Amino acid sequence: MDRFKRIQARIEEVISKSKVPEDLPHAHNTLKWLCYLKPDPDLAMKVAAFGHDIERAIEERKVHRSDFTNFDQFKKAHAENSALIIGEILSEIGVSTDLIERVVELVRRHEFGGDGDSDLLMYADSISFFDVNVNYYLKRHSWEDTRRRALWSYQKLPEPLRDLVERLDHRVRILVKS
Repeated sequence: MDRFKRIQARIEEVISKSKVPEDLPHAHNTLKWLCYLKPDPDLAMKVAAFGHDIERAIEERKVHRSDFTNFDQFKKAHAENSALIIGEILSEIGVSTDLIERVVELVRRHEFGGDGDSDLLMYADSISFFDVNVNYYLKRHSWEDTRRRALWSYQKLPEPLRDLVERLDHRVRILVKS
């Protein structure tokens, strides 16, 4: 088994316990979109894409939106917590310190980007929100709450990727243009 598959299997073991039904499909889909945006990404980017939301799968450690006054603060805490947890998991399975540090930094920055690789991870995550998560989100939230959440992800994307997500589902255009 190659290194990525071994790491992915451990992360999947954790994510598969999530109470959020879209978490595992979103992990796979974010990795798919990362590979679309950057064919042949390095190991750290693949691990970060697959495990970027891992904290949501650990009920006793996850951050809750209700504990924050604004969405950006919540997302920053979510990214920090996911980075901490993925670092612990990678350490437990014995990967190199260099790989751990790079994955942790990518996961820490996955909501807001800041450099080329973390921007690509942020874009892949945002595209996957529209490709996978939005349908689940609509089932749990009002149209207006879904619209606010969709706009938050949409506004992080450059114009060509905005066009791409609008083509994924006809409701995306309605959500972000209404």
